[in-house]
Amino acid sequence: MKIIGLYLGKLSNIGEKRSPTGIYKQPVEQVSVDELGIIGDIQADKRFHGGPEKALHQYALCSYEKIIKRYPLLYRKAKSGAIGENLSATDMNEHNVCIGDIYKVGSCVLQVSSPRIPCWKIDAKLKQPDLNQFISQHRLNGWYYRVLQAGDITLNDKFLLQQRPNTNVTVDTMLKVIHGKAESHFVQLTTNATGLDHEWQKRLQNKYQLT
Repeated sequence: MKIIGLYLGKLSNIGEKRSPTGIYKQPVEQVSVDELGIIGDIQADKRFHGGPEKALHQYALCSYEKIIKRYPLLYRKAKSGAIGENLSATDMNEHNVCIGDIYKVGSCVLQVSSPRIPCWKIDAKLKQPDLNQFISQHRLNGWYYRVLQAGDITLNDKFLLQQRPNTNVTVDTMLKVIHGKAESHFVQLTTNATGLDHEWQKRLQNKYQLT
């Protein structure tokens, strides 16, 4: 699980209404990270990316392979960094990363807090109208981290798993819960998962009328 991509972006515009965005990110070799993410990285819409609970976004390399298989004409565009992620690493995906996982990366300590919910800006950037829906339907969302310890991350640094408090709550499991496709016992496990973003905990409690 080695870092093969680090990305940050400046404020730009996207879509017919020229909405502000930070999705256009550029590769860099090293970043400094604080509790709000990569220093110098713009997060224009805090509903989808930004703040302490969504400080860093990682996207799985294998998800790009699935996108290209469905949309072959995107083979030049659908590559690491394309949908606005900050981190790209080998051998990590929604099926082997769990909510609450704590990783040492460089001199940082990061904790997985929730999946990313894709928005229309992915479609606009890659000029593929139904890509956002495809990503959601196939649970290729990627995930967010909160920063437990600020520091620096450099290309080729490794993700070193420190703790896994929720061995049965992968990111994919949580996405199934969100979409109402999980077995009932996973609903309670996910809602009570250690390290889960509190906003998501409340959403799931309301969705499933849990107390």
